[in-house]
Amino acid sequence: MSNLLEPPSDSGSDAGGGPYEQLGVSPEASFDEVQAARDARLKEVGDDPLARSRVEAAYDAVLMDRLKERQQGRVSTAARTASAREQLTPAAPAPRPSLPALPKVALPRVATPSLAAPNLVMAEGNDRALALGGFGGLFALLLLVPGAPAELILALGTGLCVVVLQRRRRRFLAAVGWGFGLLSLGLLVGGLLVGAVATTMPLGLPLNLAQLQSLPALLLLLLGALLVA
Repeated sequence: MSNLLEPPSDSGSDAGGGPYEQLGVSPEASFDEVQAARDARLKEVGDDPLARSRVEAAYDAVLMDRLKERQQGRVSTAARTASAREQLTPAAPAPRPSLPALPKVALPRVATPSLAAPNLVMAEGNDRALALGGFGGLFALLLLVPGAPAELILALGTGLCVVVLQRRRRRFLAAVGWGFGLLSLGLLVGGLLVGAVATTMPLGLPLNLAQLQSLPALLLLLLGALLVA
């Protein structure tokens, strides 16, 4: 309705100025001003029905005048001013689409191997039988078979130690850490032993230097399988 009530620009209906003068507004008045003028006139005339009807008739005449202006395609000065203000007003920027929140993925926790000092408890039952039987066979192979491959025997001993520790400690990474730690320490001791024997006197045993170096490592792996808990 407000678009139909914009003031006319060069309308012929305001030449006499009748309805506009009765309301006390100019032809360029906005719709709000015209409506406020009507309310003010109605308050002024009070309860006089004839005067109130004249005010309402003037108000209706102004509305009809504005409607005719719109139908004839003529735009008032006030309407042109409002349109210019709308063109000068910068449009509000379109809201940026927000990215969807990524689901949180809980990474599984992996227990790190620990080489802290363990409890030394003798293995029992099947664990003890597996350790003694397996390492007994490896010692017999190393000491009684001439030229037995020491590397293969140590690999089997390390694997056997890891299996027994896994059965006892229920932690695979810790068992692997202890197995390779004992193997490394045993090879270091065996290397020192071989160096000492090579500079003094032979032992007279049917062992080569590689088999001799493997003995401390195999012994430490056996002790670890039996005692580490």
